[in-house]
Amino acid sequence: MLTIINPSAAEPKARIPRRGFLRLGALGLGGLTLPALLEARAAQPNARRDTAVILYWMAGGPSQLDTWDPKPGAPLEVRGPFQSIAARTPGVRLCELLPRQAMVSDKFTLLRSVSHREFNHPDATHLVQTGYHEPNVQFRGQIFPAQGSIVARLRGANQPGLPPYVCIPDAYFARQGFFQRAAHLGREYDPVNSGGEPTFRFTSPVPSFGMPPDITIARSANRRELLGRIDAARRSVDAAVERMDAVYQRAFDLITSRATREAFDLSREPLSLRERYGTNPWGRGALLARRLVEAGVTFVTMNHYEADVDWWDDHYTIEANLRRRLPPFDQALAALVEDLHVRGLAERVLLVAMGEFGRSPRIDAQAGRGHWARALSILVSGGGLAGGRVIGATTANGGEPATDAYTPGDLLATIYHFLGIDPARMLPDRQNRPVRLVDSGTPIRELLES
Repeated sequence: MLTIINPSAAEPKARIPRRGFLRLGALGLGGLTLPALLEARAAQPNARRDTAVILYWMAGGPSQLDTWDPKPGAPLEVRGPFQSIAARTPGVRLCELLPRQAMVSDKFTLLRSVSHREFNHPDATHLVQTGYHEPNVQFRGQIFPAQGSIVARLRGANQPGLPPYVCIPDAYFARQGFFQRAAHLGREYDPVNSGGEPTFRFTSPVPSFGMPPDITIARSANRRELLGRIDAARRSVDAAVERMDAVYQRAFDLITSRATREAFDLSREPLSLRERYGTNPWGRGALLARRLVEAGVTFVTMNHYEADVDWWDDHYTIEANLRRRLPPFDQALAALVEDLHVRGLAERVLLVAMGEFGRSPRIDAQAGRGHWARALSILVSGGGLAGGRVIGATTANGGEPATDAYTPGDLLATIYHFLGIDPARMLPDRQNRPVRLVDSGTPIRELLES
């Protein structure tokens, strides 16, 4: 897939190595605006052209009890180590480590009775990302395309010169269970990475939001000079570009387009706003997600995940883990919710924050919580939907829906509906047989009601 690689600390140079551009082809050219996208647009005439989705993906499965569905009256082994606080929404309480989200609760809705039956990471993630239950995908690989790839196929980008589907920082870890790729739709509908090599870690001081390493946008005081250098670089590889086929030419045009460069350039944002999101990978990633949808990217997945270090799979020492993880998460997500509303984007941008499942109702002997698919909470904001609501409820221990249960398919159908895509639409599978975008599920009526 195409990767927009990390700006280096070195000064910009006048030449981009030829192999740097040729390497784009080996990575797959994810999410480019191709003739197939134009054909798909013509086949989907009723889709709103300006709507977009941000998926804030919490890989590993966040605890509903320790985030958005606390049970303050439950026994300690159920309630967990944290107190709850009152949110701005009357009668709603959140974990004490989410004070910023509590202050903007009037701008989001909580779905508290989502449920499914996949208790392992790969199968649960495949279900939530694709709408299809497929057993043993850890060994079989991704079977159906991810929602972002579906959107890339049927909608394309909202603005020319930008990719339709971006993953922050990347979708590399899809092979370990994220399943954020296009599968049989073809690699042209894979996501564009905001940055990152296979060895990328969120412990890097700055995420890879920028251009190839020989060009440093954030450090360039003279943008006219920067453009001149890029033009010179393009001329230096013209011979190589001429030998590329049309797809690779489009990839080259995308990586060097002004629209792409500007959308990925966080230095264009005021320092005060960057600090409001948080000067950490999660804050920068959330701010980048907002910039991308505002510029014209249709689907952005922000992966709140740190490889081999920290993710939401809290089998052990959940208190220490969440005391470290929740504050930057609270800051980044609350800033994103508020920023979308302040900038007038909340009507056309739908924000969804979730993981593949929840956590078990009781703290176990390892001071953690196990996998739990019977109940998970999801935060939804924007999309022209009313905020300040809670839809659904769980039992006293947070382990089962106490009201009508919703499925991952219902949520996916809601997302497609918002984007003007019929969730019952058919696309060919690997055997060229027509299959629905979502195996089963209908838009969540209670969520869509104002």
